[in-house]
Amino acid sequence: MPKVSERRQSEEMAKRLETLPLRHLDLAIPSTTIFLAGYGLLVIYSATRGLPGSFLLKQVVSLVLGIGLSVALLTFDYRRLKVVTPFIYGFTVLSLLVVFLWGEVKGAGRWISLGPLNFQPSEYAKLVMILVLANLLSESKEDPESLRGMLAPLLWTLPVMFLIFLQPDLGTALVIAAILLSLLYLAGVRMRYWLGLVGAGCVAFLCGIFFHIFKEYQVKRLLAFFNQSGDTSAAGYQLAQSKIAIGSGQVLGKGLTHGTQTNLNFTPEHHTDFIFSVIGEELGLLGGLLLIAIFCYLFWRTYQVAIKSRDLYGTYLAMGVLSMLAFQVVVNIGMAVGIMPITGIPLPFISYGGSSLMVNLMAVSLVMNVNMHRFSQL
Repeated sequence: MPKVSERRQSEEMAKRLETLPLRHLDLAIPSTTIFLAGYGLLVIYSATRGLPGSFLLKQVVSLVLGIGLSVALLTFDYRRLKVVTPFIYGFTVLSLLVVFLWGEVKGAGRWISLGPLNFQPSEYAKLVMILVLANLLSESKEDPESLRGMLAPLLWTLPVMFLIFLQPDLGTALVIAAILLSLLYLAGVRMRYWLGLVGAGCVAFLCGIFFHIFKEYQVKRLLAFFNQSGDTSAAGYQLAQSKIAIGSGQVLGKGLTHGTQTNLNFTPEHHTDFIFSVIGEELGLLGGLLLIAIFCYLFWRTYQVAIKSRDLYGTYLAMGVLSMLAFQVVVNIGMAVGIMPITGIPLPFISYGGSSLMVNLMAVSLVMNVNMHRFSQL
């Protein structure tokens, strides 16, 4: 009898150990993320060492804060976020209103200064919308193929997109649109409704140009993309210099800190939106391909988490993060090499920007949380 009792105790202990969340931590995801963040720090150091301001130090501080927030997100079951998501959404809308009216304007976006750091609510809105849409779609009682099934996610998304667009921050608004479209497609929205939504977005975009709703510099950027051989001294200057920098790096690059286009500041915003031009010039084709390969590996691991999730909410969360990161990577690298319009979208984990870095770290932490709790009961 004692032996039977001991065997049962050991079996129960094994079952409890099997359901421990930490046991299912996918180390490949945080390892890949830290590699990307470290890669970004190296490139930011090279891109900003001749510029006034402590760019690298601020990015390191943001990295430490982001890691701290990411660890905090791992301490509880992700499904508990469902309860607080409406309040987070309300706070996000309020912060976007506040920053639109009283925030500091810096280019095509608005910040709230918090001492040495700048808080950019539009960046956090991307992660908040992933939480909101995952909650709506996983709990919806409507037929996902019906028009009504698409209505609630759309109505929750449009106010946030509109406020971000007014800042003006077209790039972030497009990222949120990409998240919405990808999750609606995943939910099984009827294709004609989905294509109708895409068409409505395109019509709205054209109306924005025709009725001069877009800022003048945004229109010039778009025209410069369609006429890249035109005037490279005005709107097309940034793109032309980026292509020159990437082409001059050839296969192996000129070496870190040895990029002439970078050191002489020929490419504007080369530490933020056009940081891939620094990679292409100083680390060459191999450095760029290595970065793309690491991103693809992270996307694949995230997709694996999504399909293995125990519930739809976890699947939507992971796929929302995947769509957010993948869209930004494709558009940022695409605009640096001239195959995408210039929209001011940063390269995740690589471009300088504290809010962007912290949001991306927390987004990956959510994916890790989904994976860790796939065998646990709430």
